[in-house]
Amino acid sequence: MAATLLGLGLDLLGTFVFGISGAMLAVRRGLDIFGITVLALAAALAGGMLRDVALGVTPPAALQDSRYLLAAIASALCVFVGHRLIERISKPVMLLDALGLGLFAVSGCRKALLYGVDPLPAILLGVVTAVGGGALRDMLVAEVPRVLREDVYALAALVGAMMVVAGQALALPGGVTVVVGVAAAFLVRVVSVWRGWQAPKAPGS
Repeated sequence: MAATLLGLGLDLLGTFVFGISGAMLAVRRGLDIFGITVLALAAALAGGMLRDVALGVTPPAALQDSRYLLAAIASALCVFVGHRLIERISKPVMLLDALGLGLFAVSGCRKALLYGVDPLPAILLGVVTAVGGGALRDMLVAEVPRVLREDVYALAALVGAMMVVAGQALALPGGVTVVVGVAAAFLVRVVSVWRGWQAPKAPGS
């Protein structure tokens, strides 16, 4: 029961945070309330829905539990009303995106492990959960998804998911594993932007 509640809490928090990142991008592109809501929903729900379909959870949790939709819609409304306040944060979309990345990488990997998936594919599903919503969000505004750009993105999600598998192998408490995994993904993403780290390219390309 505790593990289920922790997973639900992570999912809902990640949904809200990623929803804000999608809605903030919509505001920057000058979209109206409908566009803001669409980008919030895409960023907040797509990754988790891909994870659930891969796990055979149908309909996905976002379509079974209204709290997911409410969290995404709430994030859109928060941005619609308070985007000026959020903009005062340095690089708000990047920071929120990094936090959502960590939350979804951890929740996706945890859910896969709970469904009996082996560690390696569980890590993959954690990454898919983390990057899926952001990729759809970016494509909706005609941007190359961050996961395909030079800066480190999927690697940060990979690190977060790996922390979950390591925590399970070491029999660490679930709360400790969650904090370490989210923090690791967040820090890798933020530091990669700060330091200008880039994923390797093919030699001579």
